[in-house]
Amino acid sequence: MGEWKEISLHDIKGIKIGHAQDEENGTGCTVVICDDKAICGVDVRGGGPASRETELLNPMMSNDGINGLLLSGGSAYGLDAAGGVMKYLEEKGKGIKVGKEIVPIVVGSCIFDLGCANGKVRPDAKMGYDACLDSEKHIERNGNVGAGMGATVGKIHGDGHAMKSGLGCYAVQIGSLKVGAIVVVNAIGDVFEMDSNKQIAGLLNGKKDGMLSSELEAVKLLQLASKFSFNTTIGAIITNAKLDKADMNKVAAMASNGIARTIRPVNTSMDGDSIYALATGKIKSSPDVVGTVAAHVLGKAVNRAVLEADEIYGYKSAKSFI
Repeated sequence: MGEWKEISLHDIKGIKIGHAQDEENGTGCTVVICDDKAICGVDVRGGGPASRETELLNPMMSNDGINGLLLSGGSAYGLDAAGGVMKYLEEKGKGIKVGKEIVPIVVGSCIFDLGCANGKVRPDAKMGYDACLDSEKHIERNGNVGAGMGATVGKIHGDGHAMKSGLGCYAVQIGSLKVGAIVVVNAIGDVFEMDSNKQIAGLLNGKKDGMLSSELEAVKLLQLASKFSFNTTIGAIITNAKLDKADMNKVAAMASNGIARTIRPVNTSMDGDSIYALATGKIKSSPDVVGTVAAHVLGKAVNRAVLEADEIYGYKSAKSFI
């Protein structure tokens, strides 16, 4: 198929990405707005997802595409931001026509960031609407932005030994096929560089001058962490491939391998890990090809989410050790 060339996520036509955040209070949301309906699948592997309309993405359901995707902080409270996304899409005339009305189809998932700064402040409809307006600027950002504003990793000992994470984007082009990923990394586990297997963020040691391995102490520490830690990695694959809903569910499942390659432990009962997969439907391909590339770009996006996050709210970041 040719050489893999890194591109911007905004080079994939048919979608716009926007963010809104409250830096003071440590939360935010991110939206993916579809110019036309996008065929969408989902893979949910965590035991505690906070999600909206995901059942529509089952191939057995009649839904034939979504108008928008919300990734949000605020735990289940953050689902309120979808109201603002629906308002924006309604104003644009995007959605299912029901009589004289239009009903936009918006799916979404949230991370638990209530313990990051001020858990009483959560994304709402206004923030969701603001993120949609921001999508019109076509600016790609990573780190402490949007739904990544309150994201942290390495919480197996609690927030006191966690590190700052954020949001990451990564995309490639192979011939005419384009596949990209956007992800919010809010994991209980550690994050590893995909290419070298080097730990780049996670559980801090007692002096907070280095990192420990969450995986090595998994049995003992997971029992402790279950008392106060809630964690979720959420994201989406976006491609210009022409695939149906069953195919995109397969792509989402294969993409989740990118998380398994970069986060350890992952997909525990304390996580709500959920990956969506959106197809704009232009280029012929197979779900196996797209899924293989999706796992790669998602792993790279996970790395970027932690490498481009800045220290804030008392959390060190990967930049602290460079």
